[in-house]
Amino acid sequence: MSRVADKVVLVTGAGSGIGRASAKLLAAEGATVIVTDVNRAGGLETVQQIASLNSGGNARFDEQDTAKEADWKRIIDDIMAREGRLNGLVNNAGIAGPFPSAFEGESLDQWRRILSINVEGVFLGCKYGVPALRASGGGSIVNMSSLAAFLGTPDLSAYGASKGAVRQFTKTVAMDCARKGYKVRCNSVHPGIIMTPMGEHILPSEKARERTRQRVPIGHFGTPEDIAYGVLYLISDESRFMTGAELVIDGGMNAI
Repeated sequence: MSRVADKVVLVTGAGSGIGRASAKLLAAEGATVIVTDVNRAGGLETVQQIASLNSGGNARFDEQDTAKEADWKRIIDDIMAREGRLNGLVNNAGIAGPFPSAFEGESLDQWRRILSINVEGVFLGCKYGVPALRASGGGSIVNMSSLAAFLGTPDLSAYGASKGAVRQFTKTVAMDCARKGYKVRCNSVHPGIIMTPMGEHILPSEKARERTRQRVPIGHFGTPEDIAYGVLYLISDESRFMTGAELVIDGGMNAI
């Protein structure tokens, strides 16, 4: 398989869930994947799983806190020095925070922590990623947003606000790069309810999961791999005419 053969792709938050599934699929389709995460053990496990695929793709791990500007500069500089190019960036790292968490009871510190990772991390990724992609002849950025960017989220106030910001910022980056002729595309992915560690945290009991599952028109929750295929498409040249777009993968929930 070679949908992204010879591409160098950075995937943040790739130590579990959607990030891990995306990194594995990109590698299986021929990419060299730089796996980053604050969770060193999880990131190394992802690299090990990629090594066992026997698909021709390869990966390496680098520890990264996406909310820290110094980490972004170090990671991007290292990729350009070692690989000589960067063709794709998946800004996937994010947190949901405590659940439930209505805005009236949200502390300012907690609000800032969620936005620092979910919004500032994406901003920094684009700030340092775009010049590297441009220097490599162009490429694709995928920003992980959420169905929460379209719907009210009374039990996840900061999370919903952060994902709405990612949705809008993605369009800004896309139009800015297009206007300047950078050949850098930028799109957002909006997962619905996916059974990842984050999803299990939000829906900890089988009763809660069954109640929520009944609200999904297609009748079941998504998997990390469902989202990874969307990421693969947007990183690949198959999506060369897409920028500033929203790829919603939610089992029909946004259509209700």
